[in-house]
Amino acid sequence: MAAVGSTLLQLTSSSKVHMSCPVSLCAPKLSSFVAGKRKAMRVQAKDASIAESSVEKDPDSHQPIPITTTPSETSSDSVSDNGRSSSRLGRLDKKNKADKSEIRIKPLDDEIEKERRLRIKDYLEGSKDLISRKWDADGRSPPPRWFSPLECASRLNDSPLLLFLPGIDGVGLGLILQHQRLGKIFDIWCLHIPVMNRTPFRDLVQLIEMTVKSEHSRSPNRPIYLVGESLGACLALAVAALNPDIDLILILSNPATSFGYSQLQTLISLLEVMPEQLPISFSYISRLVEGDPLRMVMANVGKGVPFQQTVGELSEGLGTFFHYLSVLPDILPRETLLWKLHMIRSASSFANSRLHAVKAQTLVLSSGKDQLLPSQKEAERLRRILPNCQIRNFNDCGHTLFMEDGVDLVTIIKGACFYRRTRHVDYVQDYFPPTPTEFKQAYESNRWFDIAASPVMLSTLENGKIVKGLAGIPSDGPVLFVGYHMLLGWELTPLVSKILIERNILVRGVAHPLMWNTSNRTMPDSSSYDFYRIMGAVPVSGTNLYKLLSTKSHVLLYPGGVREALHRKGEEYKLFWPERSEFVRMAAKFGAKIIPFGAVGEDDVSEVFLDYEDLMKIPYFKAQIQEINKDLVRLRTDVKGELGNQDLHLPGILPKLPGRFYFLFGKPIETEGRKMELRDKERAHELYLKVKLEVENCIGYLKEKREKDPYRNILPRLVYRATHGIDSEVPTFEV
Repeated sequence: MAAVGSTLLQLTSSSKVHMSCPVSLCAPKLSSFVAGKRKAMRVQAKDASIAESSVEKDPDSHQPIPITTTPSETSSDSVSDNGRSSSRLGRLDKKNKADKSEIRIKPLDDEIEKERRLRIKDYLEGSKDLISRKWDADGRSPPPRWFSPLECASRLNDSPLLLFLPGIDGVGLGLILQHQRLGKIFDIWCLHIPVMNRTPFRDLVQLIEMTVKSEHSRSPNRPIYLVGESLGACLALAVAALNPDIDLILILSNPATSFGYSQLQTLISLLEVMPEQLPISFSYISRLVEGDPLRMVMANVGKGVPFQQTVGELSEGLGTFFHYLSVLPDILPRETLLWKLHMIRSASSFANSRLHAVKAQTLVLSSGKDQLLPSQKEAERLRRILPNCQIRNFNDCGHTLFMEDGVDLVTIIKGACFYRRTRHVDYVQDYFPPTPTEFKQAYESNRWFDIAASPVMLSTLENGKIVKGLAGIPSDGPVLFVGYHMLLGWELTPLVSKILIERNILVRGVAHPLMWNTSNRTMPDSSSYDFYRIMGAVPVSGTNLYKLLSTKSHVLLYPGGVREALHRKGEEYKLFWPERSEFVRMAAKFGAKIIPFGAVGEDDVSEVFLDYEDLMKIPYFKAQIQEINKDLVRLRTDVKGELGNQDLHLPGILPKLPGRFYFLFGKPIETEGRKMELRDKERAHELYLKVKLEVENCIGYLKEKREKDPYRNILPRLVYRATHGIDSEVPTFEV
């Protein structure tokens, strides 16, 4: 098992055994599990098995099993102690190693992620090792138990616990493609249910529940993640329903709560009458249950690689497929498959009857090509029933979602803002910067907009000279960008992306709380904002701004807020800022550089023809706006007049033949050393007005200069790119 051998802990028959959760386990049984000449699956056993005869409750016995380990490969990449960064989760570079708060990302162009990618064959090899022992010496099946792969060992000290609850296969390796990244930020325990084990569903619930209670008693302020697929999702829901007072976070992949509407009921009847002399049919059914292995292994074949490498990967993929056919009958023998299907039936009934009691934060992942369960319909049903539930759809994926190429659970968790290490999420300390892969995927999804808008980036040097590019932006934080908010925030994606690409600086935006509101079903789907959360957006609040500046971050702030981004007809480029400063004194407290900036171009791509005033005169739209805003967090409720009108709505917009976006970042305004001076309200107000004036000057400069841009219209830009290459930089006016 060369592929997995170098990355997993090896159990030895000389291991000393102690209880790691309040359930019984016999030391000789564990020894026999790893004894023998054949190389064992290298895992760290957590010793959370459940004996079929009895369950022993002993909270003091909860200690991991001390085991003999083989020397492991020590990665040169490290994880910072404070949890804010992981060099493997983004290849972060500390400019000053003594200062762990200042984080920078290495250039993306030359970034190559060197981690070895576990593939389907690793799942097969690992499964063969785990299922090799089907019977104990006394002729009984080994009990279920927890194990932790070694690639999940180099985690943060305060990482939350993640319990993986397997699907119908029961092996516990369903997250194997995710282990390397998940293991950096979670303490991962995987449940293994031996092939011939016949532990009933409710006893499995009891096992998981006791583990959850034991771990909760040890770390009451740490959340516990339950990640379950199909059958495992039912287990997770059942445990959550029985323990509403424990801080649980559920991540459910294609939950089997939809069993009553699925093909699995027919499959049970078919298995019961199908002759054992039909191995081909059974092999087909087994493949159906485990997903489409041929499609999955073919998806792993490299894209955009040389022909010879493609042929080699294709050959390897076909070999994996045929190997899969030979191993699967051992993972899911006929009688085991039938037992598991009956268990899913009872699990679905049990979980559905208790959904009303589930209070846990829940994320449902559903596949569009699930051949067994109506997963996407079920996800919508669960979102309607569960009080704190989000969904993410994967239209091109099959039943075994976590085994699909391109599905990254860490990215999903980050995008949904589901990662936290305490009872309440800390948007600064619980944040991990985007990896090059994450940024590339997000950027590619918005690339059409970048091509259409072809943004021009200008900045101002310390001497006041305006230059093309972003050389005027300071590399060292803290830095506070303060500027104009375009209609619907269209400037956000190009602004954040260009600064990251050109200057390798991650800008963290202070955003409206609606991006974290999951209860309002009249708002856009929560997944619409995943890109901004991955890029580091935080809910607007004084506390979050304080934390960001204290960690020397580059922060993006829009004083005009929603009123500016949802302006009325004829209000393009008009600032709607509060009369008094909201940021100057806080910036001075940390010596932050304030960079005023202007953004121009919204009037070249669209025109508002139906604004807020018009919509409120139409009863249907008025009722809709009131429904949208009734449960949202209200900002600036103490401000009267137009600035206090922060109602969210979608204005009527007429698109135009796209023009071009222009950005100008003004000369940085220093606040370092002015902390005492700017405590005076009048002095702070003077600086505030200066920043506002600079923003207006930036807008005026861009509006004037764009008139001289020969490529302002999209047609000449398309011609230029057709002759110079789609990724070529289109010229603009002379600065």
